[in-house]
Amino acid sequence: MIDVRHDAAARRFIAEVEGRQAVLDYTIHGDVMTITHTGVPPAIGGRGIAGELVRAALDTARNAGWRVIPICSFAAAYMARHSKDEDRRHQEDLLDEALDESFPASDPPSVGRSS
Repeated sequence: MIDVRHDAAARRFIAEVEGRQAVLDYTIHGDVMTITHTGVPPAIGGRGIAGELVRAALDTARNAGWRVIPICSFAAAYMARHSKDEDRRHQEDLLDEALDESFPASDPPSVGRSS
C-alpha cells in the first residue's frame, strides 16, 4: 500500500516512494475539484502510484461533497474505468436486493411439491 498525504494548502496529494515524490495537483472553485495534473517520476512508475493519488483525491472530494472535473488525462481515464466498476457494483447490489425481496428466507421451498 502506498501512503498518500494531502497538502490542502498547496492543493496537492503527495506520495513519496524511494525518496521520490509523485503528485496530483488540483484546484477548488466552489464545490468543484478540478484535477489538473498527475505526475509520477519514471524511476517509480508502473506501481499504481498515480491510481492511488487519484483514489485519494476522489475520496477527499466525495467526503467534502465536491464534484470532480478531471482535466488531467490520467485522472479522466481512471475515473472512466472505475466509474463503470462502481455502476456495475451498484447494479449488482440492486439485483441482490430485488432477489432477497422476491425470495424471502422465511418462505419454505416449493420445489418438488404439487398442489
